[in-house]
Amino acid sequence: MKSKFFIPLLLLFIGLTVNAQIDRSKQPKAGPAPEIQLGTPQSFTLNNGLRVLVVENHKLPRVNISLTLDNAPYLEGAKAGVSDVFAGMIGNGTTSISKTAYNEEVDFLGASINFSGSGAFANTLSKYFPRVLALMADGTLNPLLTEEEFQKEKDKLIEGLKTDEKSVTAVARRVEAALAYGVNHPFGEYVIEESVKNITLQDVQSFYQNFFVPEHAYLAVVGDVKFEDVKKLVESNFSSWKISVAPNVAYNIPKDVQYTQINFVDMPNAVQSEIAVENLINVKLSDPDYFPLLVANNILGGGANARLFLNLREDKGFTYGAYSRVGNDKRYPVRFVASSSVRNAVTDSSVVEFIKEIKKIRDEKVSADDLKSAKAEYAGSFVMSLENPQTQARFALNILTENLPQNFYETYLAKINAVTAEDVQRVAKKYFLADHLRIVITGKASEVLPGLQALNIPIFYFDKYANPTENPLNKKSETVNVSAEEIFENYFKAIGGRDKVAAVKSIYQKGSAEGLAPFPIQFEIKSMTPNKEVQTISAEGMGTLQKVSFNGESGYQEAQGQKKVLEGDELAQQKASRPIFPELFFKTEGYKLSVEGVEKLDAGDAYKVKVTSPNGKDSYRYYSKESGLLLQTEETMEMQGMSLSETKELSDYKEVNGLKIPTVSTSTVGPQKIKVVFSEIKINEGVNETDFN
Repeated sequence: MKSKFFIPLLLLFIGLTVNAQIDRSKQPKAGPAPEIQLGTPQSFTLNNGLRVLVVENHKLPRVNISLTLDNAPYLEGAKAGVSDVFAGMIGNGTTSISKTAYNEEVDFLGASINFSGSGAFANTLSKYFPRVLALMADGTLNPLLTEEEFQKEKDKLIEGLKTDEKSVTAVARRVEAALAYGVNHPFGEYVIEESVKNITLQDVQSFYQNFFVPEHAYLAVVGDVKFEDVKKLVESNFSSWKISVAPNVAYNIPKDVQYTQINFVDMPNAVQSEIAVENLINVKLSDPDYFPLLVANNILGGGANARLFLNLREDKGFTYGAYSRVGNDKRYPVRFVASSSVRNAVTDSSVVEFIKEIKKIRDEKVSADDLKSAKAEYAGSFVMSLENPQTQARFALNILTENLPQNFYETYLAKINAVTAEDVQRVAKKYFLADHLRIVITGKASEVLPGLQALNIPIFYFDKYANPTENPLNKKSETVNVSAEEIFENYFKAIGGRDKVAAVKSIYQKGSAEGLAPFPIQFEIKSMTPNKEVQTISAEGMGTLQKVSFNGESGYQEAQGQKKVLEGDELAQQKASRPIFPELFFKTEGYKLSVEGVEKLDAGDAYKVKVTSPNGKDSYRYYSKESGLLLQTEETMEMQGMSLSETKELSDYKEVNGLKIPTVSTSTVGPQKIKVVFSEIKINEGVNETDFN
């Protein structure tokens, strides 16, 4: 059973809904140059070392409080994850207030208090500021670090790590950082299940005593307050914080690769490749190159109007988005990263385009229009950020900790506007290292490696934990002595028998998915042999959002009151579709079948069957080697001029009228994953010929 259109159409609907109110036919008029005015912070320091910054802003009766521990980075080693466990525990009550009472009081005040391993943040109405500050101080100085909460947070972290092991994106981010810095550097270290299991409650308590200390702590208060009042309240609540010095350990400075190379990580379950083109940069906020580098990055990959996005998405259609980013750090180099998630088939071509765009911004001066647009976009985002009190607090803190001039942010836009095309080219050559790029690709080796090898770029291979490994294509594949027909027969047997399967003339499915929109989404699918199907997507209180109907010969798509007749490739795909047990039709309708081998899926080893339709289109179906059940399908479809790849995982089989039917369908289209749980399934009932009129 398969549904060709409802997931891509749903994604399209969500995008249309978000953009429906924007008139893109008219170019917005430029406004006057903004005048940057930041409140000047007043400050004082407690005897224990806590430095306090106060910015009075009486526009709204609100106050934001941020506590930042500006400690040097540290390595957790064999107990990596101790800071994560601690972060989950702190703020869940104190030694004097239970977890429930603490959270209930914060909610009652209409406030929020959030803790992390390196500080805390609170937001409140100004009239409740004294009490919220007291609650934050109590959580900071007297955290409730109990064995019960420790076990809960430890188990939660381990469960999250298990989930991440199945995530191509999570593995990619881990390996990208580990290869750039090395696993013995705080920026390259990662948390694994074994290291979390090593952690004890004593480790968490020691972490608190060693690192949650006031020596390099900064408390910023921004909002409707008076300095003298804040000073008295902070002294009353934080003076008892014991004086202590956090460890300050130096680490080796990481280095770039000697020559441009591909570092490949094989993820057999990947339906698209994660690409990160990276090198290290050493930039501080106080560096003269900081502002030209911001502009250069904005032109290269800073957003939807940048070169990478326009090339890889708008021109080539390789991806949903391609971006680049640069950072800054006062202690260690950080990464320049250009990245994207692309279709397997265009992984090698995407690498070529990344390198081309990086070389172009190094070798050619940017145009006056590109420079002007980049500056304008940066100015807009900067001015908008000033509306957030957290931004004001961060700016005040940066001035203090980065040794910046007091007018650094007031002259920010002037420095952006002063950047020239020559500046952009100069910093691009200095920081975007075309000859020393580490290109980290996490993807499906069997589908993307042959193309990458043809690029003649040296390739090195790593596992999911950044350990060197062998070329995955050199591994001996398991010999498969079974035909596609035999696999299908085992499948029929596993779900109830060929006779019962052949007796199915219609299937009704009703289910729901959450997390796609601010409201629950309902699905209803009615299918009838050989190829009739109607799919309806709706939401409570909103009626039908989308509908796709096909009567065997013709059909239409409908969304937001607009109907489009199926034609061309979309019509051909629907005519060729066999939504109910297509395995029954493959042999008699001219399909070519081949068993590609055995692949490891999250659900276990599976036979991979390639299905080539009479019109030459390929799709893949994966059947459990152990149970015989269909676990996954992969296919590419044409949708409104776009080529979309969809991987669908089928699970939680339950018996319906003597047949096992999957009740959970998890579809991945591009970066979007949609899990649909079917609560109602009917066989040979609930579907009529009139449903397809």
